[in-house]
Amino acid sequence: MARRHLYLCTPDRDDLTSFVSECIEGGVDVVQLRDKDATAKRIVERAGLVGKVCKDLDVPFILNDRPDLALQAGADGVHVGQDDVSARLARQLMGDEAIVGLSTHAPEEVLASVDEPVEYVSAGPVVPTPTKPGRAATGIDYLRLAVAEAGRPVFVTGGVSPETIPQLADAGARHFVVVRYLTEADEPRRAARQLREAVDRVLESA
Repeated sequence: MARRHLYLCTPDRDDLTSFVSECIEGGVDVVQLRDKDATAKRIVERAGLVGKVCKDLDVPFILNDRPDLALQAGADGVHVGQDDVSARLARQLMGDEAIVGLSTHAPEEVLASVDEPVEYVSAGPVVPTPTKPGRAATGIDYLRLAVAEAGRPVFVTGGVSPETIPQLADAGARHFVVVRYLTEADEPRRAARQLREAVDRVLESA
């Protein structure tokens, strides 16, 4: 995951496979399917479709919350939150080759994550976001702490856009999770390209 820098997190949608394909073609290099309301059967079905797109385009596919469903769908990994099954249990279920990611929102959580069997953590949301209703913003200082202490790639969440990427990069971010900038875009490929160009500028100047 250290070589992955632009991470799409998307809910299910009618045009899911074409949307994901366009985002990858624009520069997304890891994809997560996150849908809190779908049935297990629906999640496995849709995850299988997205997983095929990701495999064909050579990017990892990660399912949110459910390692059991990730296994059924043949996903490359699973992302768990603080209130989901533990990262350790997710690792046991998914195996040593799988990608396991963990959400963190507070200093004690990122410090505890150091001992967890995960490839990466997410940090945020640095600003309030409707994709995480009720979740207080962590602020930019938390991002700095996470980057300094996590000991693994830190994917920043919350309000990521071409305009905010430089500020996030100044706080140490090199890995970015995007939701609304892509899911609400009229032209996902173009929007992903704009994000990728901003990320690449950051990486080149680092």
